[in-house]
Amino acid sequence: MSTTDSLRVETPAIPSLAVLALSLAAFASGASIRVTDPALPRLAVEFGVSLGDAANVVTIFSVAYGLMQLFFGPVGDRFGKYLVVAWACAACAPTAMLCALAPDFHWLLAARLVAGATAGAIIPLSMAWLGDVVPYESRQPVLARFMSGQILGFSAGQLAGGFAAEYASWRLPFIGLALCYAVVSVLLFALNRRLPVHARTVHKATGGALKRTVAEFGQVLARPWARIVLATVFFEGVFLYGGFAFTASHLHREHGLGLSAAGTLVMLFGLGCLVYAALSRRLVKRLGEVGLARWGGILLFASLLATGVGAHWWWAVPGCFFAGLGFYMFHNTLQTHATQMAPERRGAALSSFAFCFFFGQSAGVALGGLMVEGAGTGLVIAAGAAGMLAVTLNFTRLLSARHS
Repeated sequence: MSTTDSLRVETPAIPSLAVLALSLAAFASGASIRVTDPALPRLAVEFGVSLGDAANVVTIFSVAYGLMQLFFGPVGDRFGKYLVVAWACAACAPTAMLCALAPDFHWLLAARLVAGATAGAIIPLSMAWLGDVVPYESRQPVLARFMSGQILGFSAGQLAGGFAAEYASWRLPFIGLALCYAVVSVLLFALNRRLPVHARTVHKATGGALKRTVAEFGQVLARPWARIVLATVFFEGVFLYGGFAFTASHLHREHGLGLSAAGTLVMLFGLGCLVYAALSRRLVKRLGEVGLARWGGILLFASLLATGVGAHWWWAVPGCFFAGLGFYMFHNTLQTHATQMAPERRGAALSSFAFCFFFGQSAGVALGGLMVEGAGTGLVIAAGAAGMLAVTLNFTRLLSARHS
């Protein structure tokens, strides 16, 4: 028996449900992120605010989500990433209920703030944990399968948010999210107790908390390629979500679709992502990292542009689907590189990645909200498409140089 075979036999297996449970947590997190997008016109009418002001429920969630990465990354490294994800899900249940119970717009903004803060641990620490237990050569397809939970969550959030806003109450999806988080947290706590020792790795902390946190993030930022990955994912968040967050509103305002129909169309974004998850191993093998990122970004550019400037609503059908496929071709390449930015501090590294991505989203949606009343939703989406093309060309140029 070879040394490699011996090590493989001696390493205890991860429980078969462990990754699935994280994917369910990612589903709830994804739904939380996107559930208000199709409901923005309804929120604007119900609370007597402009569409741009209503978009603050998206922005403030992303701001809180991003800021808490500075906290959750080191905490995950210190106490165990899987365990911290379980506690985060437990905390997300009551914060989702706070959103459902909001009596006014200021309450809703405050509730979305704390909801974003509690959800901030789930995706980055789950990815960091997978980086700890899955070898790099197998990691990209595993990450793609794990992220299918978040992708389905994006779609479910868009669909439920639009349907509830038009036919029932925008509050109902938040009640469902609270129940989902509660069930998933129980499952994660149970599975954490069954994880083998190597899957519960922690890093003992020394020195003051603030000094230690600064040092850990400093280790990530000290690496030139890490800075490139982080800058790229920030601008990806700016341009993608600065436009895409207004897609349902665009279909409703410019093409007269109901909020539920608009939410259903936007759900095709998630279907495109799922197609990538199913084909990821073959696409990676055929296109390589550079080709995957390049063609994904180009496809995303063309799809967003078609959705924003298309003369008929049905342009959004292929537009949303291929936007999802292109986004994940590009973003999954970034994610895989993020897991290797600082392997010895993977929690801090993935939290830095999520921090930049969600701050990019919050900045993009905020800018889009400022533009939308004067420029219109179509121009906002088209501007996001143009920005994504620039981000793609720059990153693939740098990635090609790195491989050469």
